[in-house]
Amino acid sequence: MRYRTLGQSGLRVSELILGTMTFGEDWGWGAPVEECRKLFSAYAEAGGNVIDTANKYTEGASERIVGDLLGADRDRFVVATKYTLSNDGADPNASGNHRKSLVRSVEQSLKRLRTDYLDLLWVHIWDRGTPIEEMMRALDDMVRAGKVLYVGMSDTPAWVVSRANTIAELRGWSPFVGLQLPYSLLEREAERELLPMADELGLGVAAWSPLARGVLSGKFTRSDPTTHTRVSKDDLSERDLRIAREVDVVADELGVSSSQVALAWLMASRAHVHPVVGARRLEQLMDNLAAAELELPDESVRRLDEASAIQLGFPSDFISSMRDFVYGPVGQRVDFLGRGRA
Repeated sequence: MRYRTLGQSGLRVSELILGTMTFGEDWGWGAPVEECRKLFSAYAEAGGNVIDTANKYTEGASERIVGDLLGADRDRFVVATKYTLSNDGADPNASGNHRKSLVRSVEQSLKRLRTDYLDLLWVHIWDRGTPIEEMMRALDDMVRAGKVLYVGMSDTPAWVVSRANTIAELRGWSPFVGLQLPYSLLEREAERELLPMADELGLGVAAWSPLARGVLSGKFTRSDPTTHTRVSKDDLSERDLRIAREVDVVADELGVSSSQVALAWLMASRAHVHPVVGARRLEQLMDNLAAAELELPDESVRRLDEASAIQLGFPSDFISSMRDFVYGPVGQRVDFLGRGRA
């Protein structure tokens, strides 16, 4: 597996990130500890070095299991967790992005992970009730205290992240170096605002649900699941199934699995996109890890792009349609280098 620096930081992170929402059985569908050990070992042996968890995953069991698995090798891994979600629904201050929630959550995560610092702390989701300035200053305090090395933002509007990083830059605080969001062939809405922002600000991107809850693995197009799944065929649109079938066709042509094609497409879309792969069984993870060795032919990428294309909407489509009107005929002969996609 190859490594890239995360955003504008110097932190080296592997192409694929191991997601651990499936670590622990507290939610009824996760993996038992021994299977988690197999998943962790396989990922590490493949060269993966980023372990992504959260304070809320499986009610804290995920962090505890990760902490046990890291053991004496903790410093070899980039340990990423999240705060914002509540672990005490009766306490109004046990959730959100404010300073009290941050301090409380980080201290609890450090204990569960059995470490004295976090490599990367994600703000799990935007909290409208906390001023952006308070959040960024509190995060910077955590970095200055040595409890957190880098910070990132998950599941948040582009304007919030842009404003937060502008404030951090102006005041000398720690900026976000990464962005976490849902991104797959079925869900390309991030291309409207979030990914262009990440391009412009130099943010690394962790793409969660890269297989669209298993739909792009061929689960519903190659077979009919007989066991309980988190999504049923009745939940899928004809567009979903059409895209999944195109993934299957490309996979069959290349002699690889559908999951590998879907993950390889993500990594081909932008160099700084890192799929977050999670699994409940070792064979699932091994199949996903093989995507790091798959380079899709340009023609395959084009077909998948076309099959899953979305309308970007206003203002992106409008701006593109106005190019000749804005720049005149000579605009067709001007290349705007380094300014994102047209």
